[in-house]
Amino acid sequence: MKNDENSLQKAQAEFISTVSHELRTPLTSIRGFADTLLTSGDKLSEEQKQKFILIIKEQANRLIKLTENLLAVSKNEVEKLVLKSVDVTLLIENCVGLVAAQNKKNTFNCKIDKNLPKILVDTDKFQQIMLNIVENATKYSNPETEVQISVTSDDKFVIIKVSDIGIKIDEKDKLRIFEKFTRLSTPLTQKIEGSGLGLYLTKTLVERMKGTIGADSDGDKTVFKVKFPISAYDDDARAKMK
Repeated sequence: MKNDENSLQKAQAEFISTVSHELRTPLTSIRGFADTLLTSGDKLSEEQKQKFILIIKEQANRLIKLTENLLAVSKNEVEKLVLKSVDVTLLIENCVGLVAAQNKKNTFNCKIDKNLPKILVDTDKFQQIMLNIVENATKYSNPETEVQISVTSDDKFVIIKVSDIGIKIDEKDKLRIFEKFTRLSTPLTQKIEGSGLGLYLTKTLVERMKGTIGADSDGDKTVFKVKFPISAYDDDARAKMK
């Protein structure tokens, strides 16, 4: 029992330390550039002022995103899902279309099998999962490469694969990337801001809906694969599952 308490205290301490670090970085930038504008604004050109204000705005948005993710982590642990049997074809097409409209560096190739069986999911959370995965693929892919989305099924599952050309995920990192506050240390990831919570939240939601998620790399191609069980039971009975 004492070992369990010690492990919990250690986990809580590590969580607080990580959150503090994630908050401190953008806050330090905001304070630093704000101080410069206040104390030396009259010596700066209009271009410099605009640049500093833009940095402050970007870091403020980073704080907002981090706060939203932290709230989502807490909420996902207690929020009840509203599960229903749905055809996900239109949901997936809408999510891919939304990301594609906001992303100009990649092309998108979405192939969805016809007559897919229905799966039992929370519609809003399913869309959040798809947006997270497709946005993640665009974020860490090389410019002018194709993001591929394929949706198929077998006797038990609807299988969604999202692949991109960019960062190779080493074998040792394939499970670690789904942990809280984990980000790969590569030249590309260091240029991209993030809280390291997106994939953790995605995995949590997928598993709460009885699905699985994993990642694999072959050279510079990375594939995220999500599997959801086909609706095989009455909706009312399955909706009681958390």
